[in-house]
Amino acid sequence: MKMDELKGKKVTVMGLGLHGGGVGTVKFLSSLGARVVVTDMKSEKELAKSLAELVDLENVVFVLGKHRPEDFLETEMVIKNPAVSWDNQYVKLALEKNIPVEMDSSLFFHLCKNKIIGVTGTKGKTTTASLISAILETAEKEVVKVGVSQVSVLDKLRNLKTDALVVFELSSWRLSALGRAKISPWISVITNFYPDHLNYYGSMEKYIADKENIFLFQNKADFCVINIDNALVEKSRGKIPSQIVEFSQTEIFSPNGAFVRGDKFFLKKEGREEAVLDFSEVSLRGEHNRANILAAITVSGLMNIKREDIRKGIMDFPGIPHRLELVGKFSGVAYYNDSAATTPESAISGIQSFPETLVLICGGANKNLDVSGLVEEIARNKNIKSMVFLAGESTERIVEELQKRTGKERTDFTVVNSMAEAVGFAKEVARDGDVVLLSPGAASFGIFKNEFDRGDQFRELVKSFRG
Repeated sequence: MKMDELKGKKVTVMGLGLHGGGVGTVKFLSSLGARVVVTDMKSEKELAKSLAELVDLENVVFVLGKHRPEDFLETEMVIKNPAVSWDNQYVKLALEKNIPVEMDSSLFFHLCKNKIIGVTGTKGKTTTASLISAILETAEKEVVKVGVSQVSVLDKLRNLKTDALVVFELSSWRLSALGRAKISPWISVITNFYPDHLNYYGSMEKYIADKENIFLFQNKADFCVINIDNALVEKSRGKIPSQIVEFSQTEIFSPNGAFVRGDKFFLKKEGREEAVLDFSEVSLRGEHNRANILAAITVSGLMNIKREDIRKGIMDFPGIPHRLELVGKFSGVAYYNDSAATTPESAISGIQSFPETLVLICGGANKNLDVSGLVEEIARNKNIKSMVFLAGESTERIVEELQKRTGKERTDFTVVNSMAEAVGFAKEVARDGDVVLLSPGAASFGIFKNEFDRGDQFRELVKSFRG
């Protein structure tokens, strides 16, 4: 497919959303001269922020607060929001009439002629994709980040230079579209697989099946970078058709990859080992970030990036918003925003990243995930002196299991209905030298628009302490 083929084509964009992806899609299509219908179940008021970015665009019609069958039957293409199920009745209308249904990810892959490095995983994909980009930029490569955190997708195609490398963060939803299109990236990176989004998928098998699309359509000239420490990733190894390159927090026996020995990160190429940097030189907290760094080192090795550039790119990396982000330190108390920790395993990693005494802000809505591991971590971790739970079904499960485990009513926590209450309580109980950690281990819906809104509210409240 070529971009000029979209000129004059009637395209339905299903789901404008509030994260920026839908806005980028509409801008891109309009700039190419497509005739666009934007349809969303949310109202004009709810979508005001996104709509404000689309004023005065040509050939764009909005149908808000509803979906109409004709917008899916009398069109030449549908581009659906990642969160919309393939089983949606309107998506099915289009598919049954053989109208192509794409997502921003699959359309990008159809149109992009550049080499793409795709990154997926339950945890760590944003940090890993950002680290890879930082290292490549340090090596003076032309790099375009796509889909990383809240970065949009299709509008990046307009100014993509022919020699640019694309680093694309790929969620399971975006990968589902690549599976239907039978496309995988040149280099695929898998950080890990853990239970997530089971409220959407219903089973781990279906969730991992979408994730596996990152490598299923590669060929023998492509590369798949895998975390051999993760049992579920290792279970998928036999399905990988491309060249497998490993990384591990212990030794690796394959000739290429990255690993840890002692207090150092090593890159291995053609059997030759080279120390890249020490743990003490890395600003990122947490054992889980060591795995992310190893993944980035492995990709850098495949790209023949010099050791000095790999080292500098990692050392200068500032971290990612909403991922163990230090947002302020007041009265001797450090406040960390880890709102992107939306699974129990992510919250456990966040908690274990701190040797300091913690006031933990946790909980929220449930994604049909098992909270027992998080409960066990909270119960056994002596660094947690107090907890603030954000109201929601996941919180109810955590509190219930905590009380069963301890055999008594817990009194070292409170349940709140807003971030203002949570931060206010944490500020009261925290003392000099403590850390207040927002690491929910749960979804944000109910109280917040999304995990970014949750983290933004936390950040703004902490910054208001200056006043």
